[in-house]
Amino acid sequence: MKKTIVVALGGNALIRKGQAGTFEEQVENLSRVAPALARLAEDYRVVLTHGNGPQVGNLYLQQECAAQVPPMPLHACVAMTQSLIGYMIQTAFERCCPEVRVNVVPTRVLVDPGDPAFLNPSKPIGPYYPESEVERLRQRGWSLIFVQGKGWRRVVPSPRPREIIELEQIRASIERFEVTVAVGGGGVPVVRGNQGLEGVDAVIDKDLASSLLAISLDADAFVILTDVEGVYRDFGTPSQAVIREMCCEEAEELLERGYFPKGSMGPKVEASVLYASVTGREARIGSLDRLPEVIEGKSGTVVKRCAYKPGRKVTDDGS
Repeated sequence: MKKTIVVALGGNALIRKGQAGTFEEQVENLSRVAPALARLAEDYRVVLTHGNGPQVGNLYLQQECAAQVPPMPLHACVAMTQSLIGYMIQTAFERCCPEVRVNVVPTRVLVDPGDPAFLNPSKPIGPYYPESEVERLRQRGWSLIFVQGKGWRRVVPSPRPREIIELEQIRASIERFEVTVAVGGGGVPVVRGNQGLEGVDAVIDKDLASSLLAISLDADAFVILTDVEGVYRDFGTPSQAVIREMCCEEAEELLERGYFPKGSMGPKVEASVLYASVTGREARIGSLDRLPEVIEGKSGTVVKRCAYKPGRKVTDDGS
């Protein structure tokens, strides 16, 4: 029986820098990734997850421009983009690897209504608005932040994922299809209410949701693909270098120090630590364009569970 691998696709799998994000652009970008994923499916049962930030933002902008159409709540927009991106992934495989069967599982993810994130919305979504629109948007109950030089932008809660609702459907899909797409955009956030599961306006971090999925499936491997080679020491400086290997304890300490930015590498490292510490297996963070090397351990960063060596201290540069 094949092993199971969860692969979290970064945003660059869908929209490259400088692109407008048209349907054809996104399918073309995915078509470049599909052959490597098809080869991976020869050895693994592949579960793909993906982000949806630009897509949700564009959908929000479309709703703002179409005043005669009733706007959809954010959780519905997440569901809409899950299916859209899943369809684009299917289309990409059909173009270059038609023998690989791809199944898309629209996925809800349970969150805690008491999560502190609901009291402190921090995840920016959608377009920027001028000062003249602020009062109207606040009357909708929106929380807004001002970004210098760009304008006002909506921020929403980003609660931690607690449970994958469609886990059994995902398990069934893995048994039947070479590639299963699930937990798109971090999953549709839901809470338990008086009428059962109810959607809430929030955005779940897709890396943390992917890690929870990998743990829940007892996946044999977990890989996060992004647009850089791996986790860097001194990123953005002349002395930057890829950290090839980190213990969970080391990574957690650096996270606590704020060494990895919350808006970029932080959640990826946190998600990797969560998977490695619970399962005892290695998590990998690497470049989308170097997937085979990342899987083989020849590129990227490995995060694994291990104990400190006696007397070892983690320095500020991660060494």
